[in-house]
Amino acid sequence: MIRIALPAVVALTLAGSATWAQTPPDSDDARYSFSRVDDGYLRLDGRTGQVSICTRRSAGWACQVVPDERGTLEAEIARLQGENATLKRELIARNLPLPGTVKPEPPSAKREEPRLQLPDDAELNKVMTFMEKVWRRLVEMIVTLQRDIRNKT
Repeated sequence: MIRIALPAVVALTLAGSATWAQTPPDSDDARYSFSRVDDGYLRLDGRTGQVSICTRRSAGWACQVVPDERGTLEAEIARLQGENATLKRELIARNLPLPGTVKPEPPSAKREEPRLQLPDDAELNKVMTFMEKVWRRLVEMIVTLQRDIRNKT
């Protein structure tokens, strides 16, 4: 069933997209082609390739140009490439290595394994003293709170 339905879906998809790919005639009447969408119509300008979404408004129909993301992305890529070239020239002028040319350490160099350092007795005593003070203050707070509650009742 899937083997039979798949070619049919592909054929319908290609037939639907073929209307967008057709070259329009030279007359102004066929300059635009329209496709129905949920909110209205998509309008394709056959001369410029610009796509607009046309929707019904209170004052009539209004078409808004759909932003061309490809042009924006290509402009940003060109800007970043120029910035990258400028930064590389500055690094070379200052005799600094380029980021892609940094060589890793040779595998023969042995790295020291990190060692676990346990605290000594003096450090443990400091921690224990601190914890005792915290515990005593907590117990004092609880006793004071209990006393205050008994006195109110």
